[in-house]
Amino acid sequence: MNKISELSGYTKIRNTLYSEAAIGISGNSFLLLFHIFMFIHGQKPRLTDPSIGFLALTHILMLLVMSLVATDIFMPWKRWDDTTCKLVFFLYRYLRSLSLCATSMLSILQAITLSPRSSCLAKFKHKSPYHMLGYLLFLSIFYSSISSHLVAYIAATPNLTSPSFAYITQSCSLLPMSYSLKHTFYILLTLRDVIFVGFMVLSSVYMMTFLCRHKKQSQFLHSSSLSHKSSPEQRAMKTILCLMSFFVVMYTVDSIFSYIRSPRDDLTFHCISIFIGHSYATASPFLVLSTEKRVIHILKCYGRTVDM
Repeated sequence: MNKISELSGYTKIRNTLYSEAAIGISGNSFLLLFHIFMFIHGQKPRLTDPSIGFLALTHILMLLVMSLVATDIFMPWKRWDDTTCKLVFFLYRYLRSLSLCATSMLSILQAITLSPRSSCLAKFKHKSPYHMLGYLLFLSIFYSSISSHLVAYIAATPNLTSPSFAYITQSCSLLPMSYSLKHTFYILLTLRDVIFVGFMVLSSVYMMTFLCRHKKQSQFLHSSSLSHKSSPEQRAMKTILCLMSFFVVMYTVDSIFSYIRSPRDDLTFHCISIFIGHSYATASPFLVLSTEKRVIHILKCYGRTVDM
């Protein structure tokens, strides 16, 4: 089958992927610059602020790599060799692992922030917010090392492709694996993801329990006007709960698409899988910024400075 003629009719799909990347990079760049601005002006960071900034940077790099992959999907000539294919897809998988680890860490840190002084988690409140980035990098290296073996099966697409080759981009393909090896790897990757998503779900359940208790206390103390106002911690908790819910839904759908995909699936199915797999990276900064009142405060201060 001539791939050049096959790819020529997918201009709209290509533009959709590029639009997703452009929107996501713009939103994450604004979120990252916002946290850099707060750091430069010496504002005391919350425990979750470095993780949010790190997550934004990770998503910027991940969407840039996705754009590179999308370009190679739709370009009509072969460009990458074996080394380039392995390097690009190692970086691609490592950035995705950073995204999952940072999201899981963000959920845990917010649960620590809300924990009472009597809790065993309270001792972590005294840790520096930037100290947690070391744990995050260690977790991401451990996470990505489990899937590093897949890089060995990424190769430049040969001139005469076999039906058993899984088409990834115009230049790169996934070499065939034995049935037992493929399912062994799948079980290991599934167990790895279940652990991280499990921590995320447990911390989210903890926060939801706290939110329900606080709501009951607010209803009981309805005579106090302060009880109806949500604190910055509670607003941050609601934002992170929305992030967790959105991440779990998108991750589940992406995992289903990845599992049922076969080497003979058409390009449309492959591109839909890419689009879904990066929807969290695109939407997450806007979910955070929509409830971040410090952005409005900084913009007002900046406006006053300009007027002067």
